[in-house]
Amino acid sequence: MDVAAERIDRLEALARAATKAGEEGRAREYVRLARRIAERNRLSLPKSFKRSTCGACDVYLIPGNNARIRLRNGHVVVTCSCGTHARYPYDE
Repeated sequence: MDVAAERIDRLEALARAATKAGEEGRAREYVRLARRIAERNRLSLPKSFKRSTCGACDVYLIPGNNARIRLRNGHVVVTCSCGTHARYPYDE
């Protein structure tokens, strides 16, 4: 694992902790920084990171706090507090 990937993992942990502490602005900056590092180093973000952040407002999603999770016919629907929907397939 190279330095950029380690830094992205660390920023994900920091964003999770900041959101749990109620500092959504700080968590949003961590998410933006991690995305920028991935762009500059031509890395893809980890699946866990992509699925736990909102693509529209860059907030770190915590179910029940600022995200709603619903299961529909063969896919998971994640709704952010900003109103953006993300859908991911799953096997039953």
